[in-house]
Amino acid sequence: MSLKDKNIVIGISGSIAAYKIASLVRLLVKEEACVQVLMTPDAKEFITPLTLATLSKRPVFSDYIDRHTGTWNNHVELGLNADLLLVAPATANTLSKMAYGSCDNLLLATYLSARCPVMFAPAMDLDMWFHPSTQENVKRLLRFGNILIAPGNGELASGLVGEGRLAEPEEILQQIQQFFYRPLPLAGKKALVSAGPTHEAIDPVRFIGNHSSGKMGYAIASALQSLGASVTLVSGPTHLPTPQKVSRHDVTSAQEMLAACSMYFDVSDIIVMSAAVADYTPLKVASQKIKKKDGNLEIALKKTTDILTTLGKKKTANQTLVGFALETENELQNAQDKLKRKNLDYIVLNSMQDEGAGFAGDTNKITVIDSKGQIQHFELKSKQKVADDIASIIAAHQGAINS
Repeated sequence: MSLKDKNIVIGISGSIAAYKIASLVRLLVKEEACVQVLMTPDAKEFITPLTLATLSKRPVFSDYIDRHTGTWNNHVELGLNADLLLVAPATANTLSKMAYGSCDNLLLATYLSARCPVMFAPAMDLDMWFHPSTQENVKRLLRFGNILIAPGNGELASGLVGEGRLAEPEEILQQIQQFFYRPLPLAGKKALVSAGPTHEAIDPVRFIGNHSSGKMGYAIASALQSLGASVTLVSGPTHLPTPQKVSRHDVTSAQEMLAACSMYFDVSDIIVMSAAVADYTPLKVASQKIKKKDGNLEIALKKTTDILTTLGKKKTANQTLVGFALETENELQNAQDKLKRKNLDYIVLNSMQDEGAGFAGDTNKITVIDSKGQIQHFELKSKQKVADDIASIIAAHQGAINS
């Protein structure tokens, strides 16, 4: 399982366990990975940048600006070019800063800029590791979609024996290899995902819209890509960054989203319509800004074309079509009706009654119903974890219809 040409950024924080990273860098270079080491200022107290630069065959970055050359170390570029960011050892201090978005060194700035998967390998004394605040920070990082390399059990620098010891370099290498060479059940498949809201123009400066952030659809696009699919994301207006290795097609209105989805539909094996598309659009769009006047303003609306129904009529036996239902009452019945009417394979039900679910947030709680009437309930999770569940269901369905 060679790591040839994989761009791996290792972020080292200030722990005595930093000495182990020299062996890890050597192992990764032996696997032909391209290793870039970042260090916090405190990390340099435990192992020298020269040692790691010699082993990685690359300069080690610690500051935003190289004091000798005046060169700016671009944290955004580091994060964008990486295939994996590994924070190891991750101290209690660094874990806390990662969990809450603090950004006072180059490593943390790179973490916040990274679009690649992030692994973190904690190292600290056992009482620090088991402290409730540390455990909450770890849970928070996992909800963000980061991957934990759990600490081991053994003798610690304090002289105590217990959990908190940095995983051994060979174990970390093995987990990195397993990550890159995990099964890709959707390899060779094409996926179409819609996400975000639509904006229906009233005049040149106003529109009808909704509160959709697009986070769920973007997470699904990322999850499908991670299973090997070639993903096209048709996105309404959002401020979200494009998931790594996903092709993005931006639209604004429901009509534009229909046109884009129709264009990609026939060549797609998987179609996930998670966008919150407007049901109505203004009958006429004013060419100039509508001026405020006394009395009420009435705007005539017309129905938009139902994208999911349109695609459902064209669906073939080899395609997996997934829709979403956000309900406020009679949730299950309404979702089941929508599943049948629109010829879906699956419908993902969100209830506005569930705390932590719905628009804008980073968590969701879903129920998935299939065309055979089977119902799966899932607990509240991060949207990335929810997306992973949905992608797994889709992968199983594709495997069944192609077997």
